[in-house]
Amino acid sequence: MRFVVDPDVRRASTLPAEAYRDPACFQALRANLFPRSWQVVARADEVAESSSAVPMTLLPEALDEPLLLTRDPAGELRVLSNVCTHRGNLLVERACVTPNLRCRYHGRRFHLDGRFAYMPEFQDAEDFPRPADDLARVAHATFGPLVFANLARDAASAPISPISPILDVLRARLSFLPLDSARFDPATSRDYEVKAHFALYCDNYLEGFHVPFVHPGLSEVLDYGAYRTELFEGGNVQIGIAKEGEACFDLPPGHPDHGERIAGYYYWLFPTTMINVYPWGLSINLVRPRTESKTTVAFWSFVWDERARASGAGADLHTVELEDEAIVQLVQRGVRSRLYPGGRFSRKREPGVHQFQRMLAPYFG
Repeated sequence: MRFVVDPDVRRASTLPAEAYRDPACFQALRANLFPRSWQVVARADEVAESSSAVPMTLLPEALDEPLLLTRDPAGELRVLSNVCTHRGNLLVERACVTPNLRCRYHGRRFHLDGRFAYMPEFQDAEDFPRPADDLARVAHATFGPLVFANLARDAASAPISPISPILDVLRARLSFLPLDSARFDPATSRDYEVKAHFALYCDNYLEGFHVPFVHPGLSEVLDYGAYRTELFEGGNVQIGIAKEGEACFDLPPGHPDHGERIAGYYYWLFPTTMINVYPWGLSINLVRPRTESKTTVAFWSFVWDERARASGAGADLHTVELEDEAIVQLVQRGVRSRLYPGGRFSRKREPGVHQFQRMLAPYFG
């Protein structure tokens, strides 16, 4: 199924309702988009210890790809397949510290960098071991406390875009912040189950248009008239301006926004990563598609100034999330209507939504 969103936001119509409700459309995204997109797979602190190995599943239900994060004795981080190259057994079932990786099915061993090390009873095998006997290595990148990965491994399934230039955009604006020392806060980190298509959740995130109508508390601290969106290759940032007297960043001289009362930076990286930056730290929304009407959103909090958490745009994120969930789930019900074909975009308030839908459209067919 092919969809096209006009590049001119003044003429463009949104994706049709069927894009959000048709199981075949979701299956197309599973095949064409998710394996080639950059996803946050772990926190760097989860695999900080030397000789550690941490298993995880990339996009449960949508991809269900078993991955393994390791850190070798030299401190180098790798993302590997967690599937033994002998008979397909899962190698590591729980986080551990280990000198090597040993399959408990038939004893095949691997180094922590994924290289084949030893296999019993294979003395007579010809042309063994081969490169295919090593664990597959997965492309990865880090940004502050986050580890990204991408399953694409060859030209035919190349990543949608390189991630380094995208992360460089974030670093250029956020370099004054202590990103690498942000402390993970499990008490305010949790998963939310949203009964809606992941793209509807992203559509909602990508505009401040709804803030005066859906978020009364947030509307009290943000200057809606000054709210703006800036697009870049592979994503965008929404910039929330604090009302007079509300909490904001103390931006250093020379910063591109010096002199402005910035309450928060809301970065979105195509297709599913949201990095929200407040004076107190980072709030990360990891949007994890499951089915055409079911999404898990993992909220992770990373703190560098606990004292600043009680005020400003980042003070009551749980309430804001519940408000977003409620409206997105209503929209999911609405796009099932036989009478709703799709809508139009506000050039001023929905450039981020337009960008996202333009980027998403080719992957349905």
